Amino acid sequence: MQMKRFLGAFAVSTFLLGITGAHAACDKTEKVTAVWLPIMQTTAYYVALEEKLFEKACIEIVSTKMEAPNQIIDALIAERADFGPPGAAAGIAMIAEAKFPGKLKVFGLQGGGIAVDRINDGLIVKPDSPIKSFADLKGKSLGHVPGIQWRTISRHMVRSAGLDPDTDVKLVDLAVAMQIPAVVGGTVDATLSLEPVGSIAVASGKAARAMTNPVARVIADPFYSGASLMTTKFLKERPDAARKVVAVLDEATDLVNANFAKYKPILSKYTPTKEDQLEYLAQPYLRGFKDLNETDMKSYQALVDIFIKEGVVAGPINVKDKVLAKSDLGN
Repeated sequence: MQMKRFLGAFAVSTFLLGITGAHAACDKTEKVTAVWLPIMQTTAYYVALEEKLFEKACIEIVSTKMEAPNQIIDALIAERADFGPPGAAAGIAMIAEAKFPGKLKVFGLQGGGIAVDRINDGLIVKPDSPIKSFADLKGKSLGHVPGIQWRTISRHMVRSAGLDPDTDVKLVDLAVAMQIPAVVGGTVDATLSLEPVGSIAVASGKAARAMTNPVARVIADPFYSGASLMTTKFLKERPDAARKVVAVLDEATDLVNANFAKYKPILSKYTPTKEDQLEYLAQPYLRGFKDLNETDMKSYQALVDIFIKEGVVAGPINVKDKVLAKSDLGN
């Protein structure tokens, strides 16, 4: 049943790609508000802007950059924005859905994995550090992306290594830009960092990855920490615009996946990545709406189950109920 659902979604997306590919003249342009984070998982959105895919689909984007994952979810729940491009917090979205059921729909996932050879996260330490794994963190400090999502993931990683996250390890909220300086300067002993922090750390020679994709080793492989989200209000009140947004981001995701090297330079425009660091960036694992399959659903479910296990949100939550379906698009 689920596979049928995805195949149906694929057919819809393909049809829509035909529409955007035709670049039909716009009788009118619809204004749509997006809220996004300056991270690599959002690359498909940057490409859609640079390639003017939204304009070609007769969509005018009001683009608002946020500084923390929870700000995106807050803006969507409050209906101050219509969609969150790739890179919105996948875990926090389900916490919000538990509190305000039926407000959001997921239409893409982003992350990395061992089997797919895409880096999403790393355990970052000094090059000469004795820390080789989470089990070596007893009595140490671990920095992570601020907010409930990466605090919960970090607690689970520590617990899975046989340590108590309340007594054995000091967890520290640490802004992405401060993570490498904190490790190098000794403010923390290690960080659980999202890309591009690990790639930049390795390139600088001042820090190193003790582990690559540690979260995928423990929670699920592939592992998704990012999601593409839209509000059900947007979906119900402006289904044609919602369909176009999905199609545009599917097209942009295909472009990035096919030729990441071509689009690397635009990352210095939208993220803190410097031009001389671009060559070291690892390609993210991006899944558009038409790409989502049972493996992706199981991986996303595994993340949400961790939030339930850690007591952050009450379960059960079935992520399949939260993912966009063909019928949601009015087809």
